[in-house]
Amino acid sequence: MVRQTRVRVAFGAALFATSMLAGVPAALAADTTAGPTVEEIVVTAQKKEENLQDVPVAVTAFSTKKLEQLHVENFNDYVKFLPSVAAQSAAPGGATVFMRGIASGANANHSGSLPSVGTYLDEQPITTIGGALDLHVYDIARVEALAGPQGTLYGASSQAGTLRIITNQPELGVLKGSYDLKVNSVDHGGTGYVAEGMVNIPVNDQIAIRMVAWDEHDAGYIDNVPGTMTYPTSGVTINNKKIAKNNYNDVDTYGARIALRLDLNDTWTIRPTFMTQDTKSNGVFGYDPSVGDLKVTHFLPEDGHDRWYQAAMTVQGKISDFDLVYSGGYMDRRIDSHSDYTDYSFFYDTLFGSGAYITDSHGNVIDPTQRITGRDHFTRVSNEIRLSSPQDQRLRFVVGGFQQRQTHFIEQNYQITGIDPAISVTGWRDTLWLTEQLRIDRDYAAFGELYFDITPKLTLTAGVRAFKSDNSLRGFYGFSSGFSSKTGEAACFAPNSVGHGPCTNLDKRVKETGETYKANLNYKIDDGKMVYVTYSQGFRPGGINRRSTLAPYSSDYVYNYEAGWKTQWADNSLRWNGAVYYEDWKDFQYSFLGPNAFTEILNAGQAQVKGVETELSWATPVQGLTVNTAASYTDAKLTEPYCGTVDAAGKPNKTCATPQAPSGTRLPVTPKVKANATARYEFPWGDFTAHVQGSAVYQSSSTAALPVLESAILGTQRAYGQLDLSAGLDHDTWKVELSVLNAFDKRGDNYRYAECPTLVCSRPYVVPNQPRTISISFGQKF
Repeated sequence: MVRQTRVRVAFGAALFATSMLAGVPAALAADTTAGPTVEEIVVTAQKKEENLQDVPVAVTAFSTKKLEQLHVENFNDYVKFLPSVAAQSAAPGGATVFMRGIASGANANHSGSLPSVGTYLDEQPITTIGGALDLHVYDIARVEALAGPQGTLYGASSQAGTLRIITNQPELGVLKGSYDLKVNSVDHGGTGYVAEGMVNIPVNDQIAIRMVAWDEHDAGYIDNVPGTMTYPTSGVTINNKKIAKNNYNDVDTYGARIALRLDLNDTWTIRPTFMTQDTKSNGVFGYDPSVGDLKVTHFLPEDGHDRWYQAAMTVQGKISDFDLVYSGGYMDRRIDSHSDYTDYSFFYDTLFGSGAYITDSHGNVIDPTQRITGRDHFTRVSNEIRLSSPQDQRLRFVVGGFQQRQTHFIEQNYQITGIDPAISVTGWRDTLWLTEQLRIDRDYAAFGELYFDITPKLTLTAGVRAFKSDNSLRGFYGFSSGFSSKTGEAACFAPNSVGHGPCTNLDKRVKETGETYKANLNYKIDDGKMVYVTYSQGFRPGGINRRSTLAPYSSDYVYNYEAGWKTQWADNSLRWNGAVYYEDWKDFQYSFLGPNAFTEILNAGQAQVKGVETELSWATPVQGLTVNTAASYTDAKLTEPYCGTVDAAGKPNKTCATPQAPSGTRLPVTPKVKANATARYEFPWGDFTAHVQGSAVYQSSSTAALPVLESAILGTQRAYGQLDLSAGLDHDTWKVELSVLNAFDKRGDNYRYAECPTLVCSRPYVVPNQPRTISISFGQKF
């Protein structure tokens, strides 16, 4: 009955939007005297303010206005409108981001490779292994997606591209504020809400403060249904009566941001910012198709607590005619988690009889069900300084230096209640396996770009970045000496050096230096039209395998060849941008779950990507009607077989009798086609300004893993389309809107995964897009 009611409401919203559009007088609809134009967007993709159309880089940008219109509140909301971006995410704050098909489907483990896409909050990098910060999107000036290698200006974590979240800054001399309230209902789930507010306070002519806060509750829609499971070795039967519940995966998020602007004089400005966010999630966000749509049967509590803060400061000014910018930041992020590891326990027991080795202190076989208690602590210090020459000169440049130090304390405690202390890790009760490690990634770089106007219309750009990386991993991992005579405590060579581990059996460090280059030639046909060609490089440093018997893995590189266009037509009422590209991915890093579900990283070989991406914005002759579309086509595949082994030097073997993925195998995760379209109509309605809007997104199918057999077990990530509808009224300082997101409740596969090595745990989980969500919102400005 509830579902039928929601369907009627969704249908009614669509009918309401259509009727309002149909009821607009024909004379008004035909009025073209206003000369509509598309929204002008200023971006900082090249670390200076420029009109989007003047930047010879493939950039997709959403302004504050567009973010609000598209109902963007978090990472998943804006990624679906970015054609060149794909992601894997099993929980909030756990997204691994990919761009332009540079994706291997690798296991995103805490000791795995560094990300290939960098994420920035204003001037500071916020990328962490295991997922970039999932910042609540409110009072955000822009989200910018820079596709392709950005190695010159953004460095190691921007091998395939960069995502930038730019906050609104304090405004001098302006007292203003706003708040927005929303309540929503999720099909197959519960209800949620969002409360947000902002205030900008001028202290005097030189100082202003901007404060923002938010509180959000996301309704759950995955049900943990009652069930039992029997282990074949011990005969133990378990049930989930204590934790079975509907709407299992709800999330609560709250946070705040405070920013200060201090103008010392006409040329020097200081902008310190402090931001913090706390997210608590329950359950899991993938369902088990063998149990049912949006359903799982899990047996132990599952939750996550992700909280972070970032303190940052930017100093900007002039030295003579040169612009100097310093930016620095410190980020601290802590994640506590509990995970049900029953699948691992069951399948290992079924295939290998491992449950027979799990006993109590009297030698009795016991319930072998495992759970994981995780604790991750990240810190990041970053500093950058850059100097830019006057922009009105024929020869211009930007030069700078960058330094960052990332630390990651990793604790993973694999526990079984009641196990024999003799097989438990020393000092850790009920612990079969323990990871207690400290990872440190250090980066140093000097960079520069030179711009020369060969003619008033033809400009050459040349860039270089010289870098040094220094990465280390030390601590403990493994079993107790009472459980294994070869690994874990049995392999220790020094006293404990990290956390509360029993001893040290891993202490390695790898250093690397190198350069990346960029060359760009752009030609301005006229004030509204530009074409460009680009050659650029992106890199990702190598690192340490936490299975200490394995060699370190090497750096990998992306070489990008691109031609693009930025055009505006019909008196700026039509904007059409796009790019075609070819990319070579050399010796790409591939991490996977090896024996005992233990992450290993190898250099897999070569791949290539061919693609095209395009965007169109049109302020139509129908007054108030705008249309925006974007699409990409990505053809990414291996050009060498993936054997899954390396030689003595750590280089990938390129010949083998039976490759895990032959040459020509499609790279996983990224759909070949991803597209979206939004039509919005605004019109006067009495004393109000009314609007109706429809947004459609589509992506084709994709594979879930690189190895052919593993991909077959996980299954294809199905193609799907989604339609969002909304209608609302604005009146002076307030607004109200009704929206129906995923109006036809279409189920899509955003991610497929298994809890342990796929060849062992042949139970895939599917992370879907959110079911149909009906919401009503009210906002006011003052």
